[in-house]
Amino acid sequence: MTPDDKTQEPDWDSPLQLTLTPNMLINALMGTASAVHTGWQSCIEENLVASNLIAVDERTGDYVRLAEMEFVEDEDPDVVWHDWTLEMRFGRVLTTGHWQVQTSSPLSQWDWSARESGQAFEKACAMIGRRVRRGLVVDETQAPPPPPQSTRH
Repeated sequence: MTPDDKTQEPDWDSPLQLTLTPNMLINALMGTASAVHTGWQSCIEENLVASNLIAVDERTGDYVRLAEMEFVEDEDPDVVWHDWTLEMRFGRVLTTGHWQVQTSSPLSQWDWSARESGQAFEKACAMIGRRVRRGLVVDETQAPPPPPQSTRH
């Protein structure tokens, strides 16, 4: 069938050719990220990964990955950071966005960062033909500390 033949719909498996740049991906998907960058190698440190989602296009090897990490910086070892990293590999180029909060930050900041990085992951997965379904997570509450023991003098 030729493109001039308008009597039938195009084949659903017809390859599409798109031109994307890291700048386009960053602007479209990572506008709310704390930091963005490109590279040839992943900046995700596997030993720091707390959770990991990955979607792969088996035909090309391209992938989209959302990893959560926790780490401390060398300059201030008392501050612990939680990082949601969206990593996309198209061809040889990695385009990466980070949403970071201190672990002591209010829960609303955690929720916002998780939501923003999750939405970016969902949109990026569509580019390799994958859909994302949301799940539920139950956060266990920690028992409040027992009241101080009173003593009589």
